[in-house]
Amino acid sequence: MQRGTMTPAQKPTFYFIGVTTGASSIMRVFPKWAAHLGLGDVAIKGIDLKPHDTVESYRAVTRFIKEDPLSLGALVTTHKLDLYAACADLFDEIDPHARLMAETSCLSKREGRLICHAKDPISSGLALDGFLPPNHFADTGAELLSMGAGGSTIALTWHLAQLSRGANRPTRIVVTDRTQPRLDHIRAFHEASGCDVSCDYVLADRREDNDAQMKTLQPGSVVVNATGLGKDAPGSPLTFDGPFPHGGIVWELNYRGDLVFLDQARAQQAARGLQIEDGWTYFIHGWTQVIAEVFDVPIPTSGPGFDAISQIAAEATGRVASQP
Repeated sequence: MQRGTMTPAQKPTFYFIGVTTGASSIMRVFPKWAAHLGLGDVAIKGIDLKPHDTVESYRAVTRFIKEDPLSLGALVTTHKLDLYAACADLFDEIDPHARLMAETSCLSKREGRLICHAKDPISSGLALDGFLPPNHFADTGAELLSMGAGGSTIALTWHLAQLSRGANRPTRIVVTDRTQPRLDHIRAFHEASGCDVSCDYVLADRREDNDAQMKTLQPGSVVVNATGLGKDAPGSPLTFDGPFPHGGIVWELNYRGDLVFLDQARAQQAARGLQIEDGWTYFIHGWTQVIAEVFDVPIPTSGPGFDAISQIAAEATGRVASQP
């Protein structure tokens, strides 16, 4: 559904605000989850906007959800920072994470009040800690390179820099992006949030710039593709010549699309001893955290209940057959 074709919902409806929402597995998964969770007769609809769309577009979508009685809320991807910047005055309530990070990843409603949430700090933390070896940073002195300075990188760097992690934090964080304003935004966020991990902010408007940053990383470092390349746009932020760190952990936040970044990592996996992760578990946590908020239902984040939810999603998408 494009912004200009939004019509009042005919039944309780949950929205996905993204770029290519029709291609997302959630369109097959959500009805199965709704039945499993007992959500009743509910619908999911996508709203496609261009990356960095106009203020008017973001405000029109937000007003529509706010004013339409059967529109229950939304998950927001790609547009998290832009939607917040355009629409902060339209929210009746902003949760502490959203206010701190100046982003919107979830819209919910309670008694007609529109509430803005940032769920990425929770969902990215759950996904990341789910595959990192115990005490990985403390044991290895590893660093973090996150390419793309949007909401996902803001969330995961906030999570990894928490003092409560003790010594299990990156010894250095490197953030790259193609635009200086995004780098300025995340630098300001780190300063405001009291991040005491050494951080470098690098303008990387060529893939070779990201290759160069990867060469500086310590063994065991974590490399993240948070650019959206491979899903929202074709390609990868790296060239095939960029060397991943020995013993490194490679995380592609996407789980669908032409994932060139994963191909590049797999080409070096054996020689460099890489652990490679895609965005599937991040997808599960990201959606279930938002669904729990919008529908006000408890959803487990681990254990048999979470495994059942993951299995439902895998079966709905055919992912089971492709997994080892």
